[in-house]
Amino acid sequence: MNPFTSTRNATTPPANFTQAILSPAADSKGLYTLATLPTIDFRALLDSSYNDLCKAIFTHLKIEIDSSVLDAALHCYASFDDPNNPAPITQRENAYFLELYHGPTRAFKDMALCPFGSLFSSLAAAHNQRYLILTATSGDTGPATLAALASKPNVKVICLYPDGGTSQVQGLQMQTASAPNLKTLGIVGDFDTAQSLLKSLLNSQDFTDKIAQKGYKLSAANSVNFGRIAFQIIYYIWGYLTLVRQGAMKWGEKLAVSVPSGNFGNALGAFLAKCMGLPLGQIIIASNQNNILTELITSGVYDIAGRSLHKSISPAMDILKSSNVERVLFYLYGDTRTKELQESLESTSRYALSGDELEKLQEHFCAWWGDDTKAREMIRTAFDKGYILDPHTALAYGAHCAINPSQKTLVCATAEWSKFAPSVVEAIFGKRVDDKQAIQIMLDAGASIGAGITELFSKPKLHTQVLEKEQVEGAILQWL
Repeated sequence: MNPFTSTRNATTPPANFTQAILSPAADSKGLYTLATLPTIDFRALLDSSYNDLCKAIFTHLKIEIDSSVLDAALHCYASFDDPNNPAPITQRENAYFLELYHGPTRAFKDMALCPFGSLFSSLAAAHNQRYLILTATSGDTGPATLAALASKPNVKVICLYPDGGTSQVQGLQMQTASAPNLKTLGIVGDFDTAQSLLKSLLNSQDFTDKIAQKGYKLSAANSVNFGRIAFQIIYYIWGYLTLVRQGAMKWGEKLAVSVPSGNFGNALGAFLAKCMGLPLGQIIIASNQNNILTELITSGVYDIAGRSLHKSISPAMDILKSSNVERVLFYLYGDTRTKELQESLESTSRYALSGDELEKLQEHFCAWWGDDTKAREMIRTAFDKGYILDPHTALAYGAHCAINPSQKTLVCATAEWSKFAPSVVEAIFGKRVDDKQAIQIMLDAGASIGAGITELFSKPKLHTQVLEKEQVEGAILQWL
């Protein structure tokens, strides 16, 4: 059974999970996604461990992987703060913070990329093939990809990040990566520049041929790769089941979800879980001042013509082209309409949904946005309640408070405060200090911090190149 199809051409031969992971560029420039979504009896999985839950869901999705390979991939959670509960929940009133940052790089991307890295390397080795993996990052995907694939056999990694567009800690996590199979390149521009470059390289036959001459095939670790999405579905199910086990929810009670959103992969995981029968209510899409997703969900218009990206204190959300919206379009409107909408976006920087299409979208999603001032306000509000938020989670909390604070809501806590310490300190104490000072202030205030963060400041920077986008292809080929 081959369960994967292209979002833009469902008539092409379907792909299996291995094909979709190793070669994520689908037909007609679409994205691989599940052709159909099963209905799952999640209640039967109520007492599963996290790893057993993942294996059960993969079985339902007809994702066929050798059990020893999947077990090895899931073993990565043994390095999380609590191996038996990699995504714990902290409650403040009706906000249930699903803490997705207890992995090695202290951000939610570890939840998917840790097992993905092991899985990808195992599949590449099984096929006796070397892969060049490209990733573009707005701050968290890059460090998590580098950590997950460091020194793994059969893979080399190129990480592209917008120079000056990440936090200092995020930048250091990438610039100090020391494994010989990793290369980090700063790009002049913003995340959309880096992501467009990644997509261009993935779809370039000339570039594919050039790296093939050097013995490599091409792949990607961004959420264009469904291997990432597959693991991001799991923690929403885990969150709901955890609340039922704890007695905070009755089975079948609707749970809202609030997700700080940039490239939409995290929110997509919630959407897919809901479509498969998890009792979720509205999926709240929280944005910063780059509120393109708010406009889409409230008006049905996706319009980036003439818009420029605004840098914010929540840089992972500084995105105008959200790749994974395409997969939602596919499930709601089908492949033909998805192709039409996406080609319109690519050619005119705009598309518009019909009234009926917007109604379908709003059955699942609602949206809210807040600027940096609002993010700081929510950080202070949470701190006063004894909880520390990063600027992204702060906006998800703000969305919950603004839309329906009486509704039980799973709020995605996507990063530890340490990755954005100066913004957190400014919000709480009104001081403007650098990262190192900010971390010390928070530690003095009783905050806990993930292992390895403070050591970043004394590590040598090994990757300091900053290139114009036109120089990147040559730099990659030279490195190979």
